[in-house]
Amino acid sequence: MNISVREWFKTGSPWVWMNAGAVAICIIMVIGLLGLIAVRGLSHFWPADVIQGTYTQNGETRSIAGEVVETSEVLTKQLVEAGINISEDKEFSTRHLLKIGNRDVYGSDFTWILEDFFSNQSQPEMLFTAERREWGNLYGYLRTIKESGTEIARHDGNDKSAEYLSLWDNLESRIQRALDIREDILQIEKHEIGSINYELERLRLKERSLQLKNVTEAAPFAEIEQRRKELDDEYEGLQQRLLDLYTEINRDSITAEVANGKVVEIQIAKIVRAFRPNDMSVAQKSLHYIAKIWEFVSDDPREANTEGGIFPAIFGTVMMVMLMSLLVTPFGVVAAVYLREYAKQGFVTRVIRIAVNNLAGVPSIVYGVFGLGFFVYFLGGNIDDLFFPEAKPAPTFGTPGLMWASLTLALLTVPVVIVATEEGLSRIPRAVREGSLALGATKFETLMKVVLPMASPAMMTGVILAIARAAGEVAPLMLVGVVKLAPSLPLDGNYPFIHLDQKFMHLGFHIFDVGFQSPNVEAARPLVYATALLLVAVIALLNMSAIAIRNHLREKYKALEM
Repeated sequence: MNISVREWFKTGSPWVWMNAGAVAICIIMVIGLLGLIAVRGLSHFWPADVIQGTYTQNGETRSIAGEVVETSEVLTKQLVEAGINISEDKEFSTRHLLKIGNRDVYGSDFTWILEDFFSNQSQPEMLFTAERREWGNLYGYLRTIKESGTEIARHDGNDKSAEYLSLWDNLESRIQRALDIREDILQIEKHEIGSINYELERLRLKERSLQLKNVTEAAPFAEIEQRRKELDDEYEGLQQRLLDLYTEINRDSITAEVANGKVVEIQIAKIVRAFRPNDMSVAQKSLHYIAKIWEFVSDDPREANTEGGIFPAIFGTVMMVMLMSLLVTPFGVVAAVYLREYAKQGFVTRVIRIAVNNLAGVPSIVYGVFGLGFFVYFLGGNIDDLFFPEAKPAPTFGTPGLMWASLTLALLTVPVVIVATEEGLSRIPRAVREGSLALGATKFETLMKVVLPMASPAMMTGVILAIARAAGEVAPLMLVGVVKLAPSLPLDGNYPFIHLDQKFMHLGFHIFDVGFQSPNVEAARPLVYATALLLVAVIALLNMSAIAIRNHLREKYKALEM
């Protein structure tokens, strides 16, 4: 028996099964982790039912309403030691984390409650949720609608009557009206006025440049002044339109009664959407769920990044990775081609390869410090001195921005591209090169028309690995360009259209900011999971695009390998 086991081990079969088991365990763990992130993150957007009841603890009674966010068990003994008067008949007590909203009323929009003290629970159909632009959600009953301070509709009951439904339809139409006006306001503020301010700044810099060059002719200055006057007149007209729109959007308001009986008044312009979750069917909740997910991926953040969307972070991440790929690919390929095809293979070449391999293990924060010192302060400062003296002392490129972040990550990932490209070049048979040279091609022609096309799948493998590493990096970006909130995208309709000097948002940094720097931890926690899932999806999409290109190149140049 021992001999047969020994012989079985000599065949190598146990190691095959061990490797297969290890791979299977890793796949299960990855799928489980992604599943956990998806459940925790995507469930946040589902319109949960709102419960209302009476909470009595230590002789104090209050009415509360909200969504159950989390349920856990706690030792009853610990509650007694904390001074809570509770029966010790059972070892564990159930407690719920309740999102009660109304932060402007209660001071906090989350609270823990014990199941034993929560009575008279119900799910009233007319209890509504209002997502607001500030102060979080509002949970309450709609009472009145006001127009220019005058009450135009009212309902004091909590029943699902025709009068209440008419009041609700009126509210929904006015919310939609406010949203349409807000779109017009954003169009004017972010695009039209933004373009005017951008052109005014360019005129100021042009005028300053003329002054630095000691230009004495009056014509250029007169032309600048004439254009500035035209822009000022256009700006005044837009400002008047904005005043009119703000007057219109602030016309309507509502009053609502919250769980503790207090009546609050809210401007409809501050409401994003209002809905009655307890009165919604599964189909209606599904439509609401899709709308919330679309808002998450397409809208700008609000409420210190704990509400709204993360589109600027998605855009910044993708744009930075694309720029990094365009920068790292030629540098990595040229370095690999030189080391493999032109450099004399000796001690110096071996030292260079060792250095390249060691660079792959340098901590990313070191690259961030180097990027800040060399790219931003040294290179960017000299660029400002040479090409943008009129903007000083305000820096143009002498400050962290998109270009320096892309260059820093390109430097971080260039060893990966070099190693992958060298491996691809080494696999090309020597006979292919000699055959090309024998047919009269020069070494350069052989390299460009035969060797590099055959090695292009390996180059794409290096790019894929570079994308996978760079897209998730955060530490160096904190020093060379990423910010908590970018007011505008680095790509817009203003010349030169791509603003490489601008700071940008990034999904990885957004996760760090929301998870560890948020003033409202409980509200931000689900968004950490949702953003992490989206970051994984973005990296997977970028990698799959690169893999598709690699497979296309592999099929295209397969004939050359035969």
